[in-house]
Amino acid sequence: MSTEVKMPKLGESAVGDVTVSRWLKREGDAIQQHEPLLEVTTDKVDTEIPAPVSGILTRIQVQAGEAAREGVCLAIIEDANSEAVEDSTAYNGYVSPVVARMVAEHRIDLSQIAGSGREGRVTKKDVEAYLESRSNVTPENPRQPILNNRLTPEGITEETALVARGEPSVRQGPPPFTTIKPERLHPVEAVPAVTDGELVGLSAMRRSIAEHMTRSKLHTAPHVTTVFEFDLSMVLAHLDAHKPDFARQGVNLTLTAYFALAVAQTLPQHPYLNAEWREDGIYLHHPVHLGIAVALDEGLIVPVIRAAQDLNLLGMARALNDVAGRARNKQLKAEEARGGTFTISNHGVGGSLLATPIINQPQVAILGVGVMEKRVKVIHDMLAIRPCCYVTLTFDHRVADGAVGDGFMLALKRRMEDWR
Repeated sequence: MSTEVKMPKLGESAVGDVTVSRWLKREGDAIQQHEPLLEVTTDKVDTEIPAPVSGILTRIQVQAGEAAREGVCLAIIEDANSEAVEDSTAYNGYVSPVVARMVAEHRIDLSQIAGSGREGRVTKKDVEAYLESRSNVTPENPRQPILNNRLTPEGITEETALVARGEPSVRQGPPPFTTIKPERLHPVEAVPAVTDGELVGLSAMRRSIAEHMTRSKLHTAPHVTTVFEFDLSMVLAHLDAHKPDFARQGVNLTLTAYFALAVAQTLPQHPYLNAEWREDGIYLHHPVHLGIAVALDEGLIVPVIRAAQDLNLLGMARALNDVAGRARNKQLKAEEARGGTFTISNHGVGGSLLATPIINQPQVAILGVGVMEKRVKVIHDMLAIRPCCYVTLTFDHRVADGAVGDGFMLALKRRMEDWR
């Protein structure tokens, strides 16, 4: 019995074509129901598509990098006992559910195992013996392939036949160089020293980020940045006092929650930074739909917390935990990364002191938060050590001037430094 894996509807809004970013399984692999099968990308949002049934992935119909619309057949999954599976893989024997699970877990090519069961079928004991032999690869030659113990028509193993013909044994190790074909931009695999370099293909997310950032910086908004230093003593005291209470409610309280809440409460008094440029005027948004930049291996995604001005600290921290976690686990819907009116980029988590992030169009401004560190300050003519960080506001000079940007930053600084 065969089952079609179709492109599902990703969210309520129409998103047009969706790009298959990568397959997590190969043709011939066993897969369990609900196990992630592939990843698709739309509007920089990566989403995992799970397998609708258990079985063997016999055919991939939309390759990585290709687009597909809702309802298009992406792949075919066959029942592990069906004849279609036998015809579509190198191994044409019966696959028990136990063996299928072991194959999926250890990514085994069944054609590499000599079956001891009836009519040459691979049994659980055969797979266990294969895994044991694979674990015995010598440390001196970690890439040594597992010997194929299938018999030739002459009744000897393929390894013995190679040696008898004077050909190199598979025990002699890997070839002198290896072609690298990474599926993701980050992290990149180590490149063999014998090569001059490698070309890493552009993922759909990386292409989208490149186009979006280039359009914002070079073709749309004249960027200007103002820099302030924030003293976080009061915020840290509040965080230390309330973090255990939040944890008991299942919420991780972080500095980002304080910045997000302070921004959401300050923006309504500075509406020209919660706005967008339009050819017929400047549109001032009344609610604050706050975008929070989340770093992924492949790039950056900005989920949006809607009506953030209505949240308290607990609600903001809970919302941040939710969107950041689902972003990293590829569970966001496309519309959850749209419609933001202002963005925060906490680049300090990577150790950065100062940055000038690019505006996320069609927004007017983006806040950058640097790493917090202890600094010596002069307070009331005395030296004091304070936890500080640099905070930047990059804004669209078509909409706001320096006085507007500095006024917002001064109000934000006072709110953070006088936290109660």
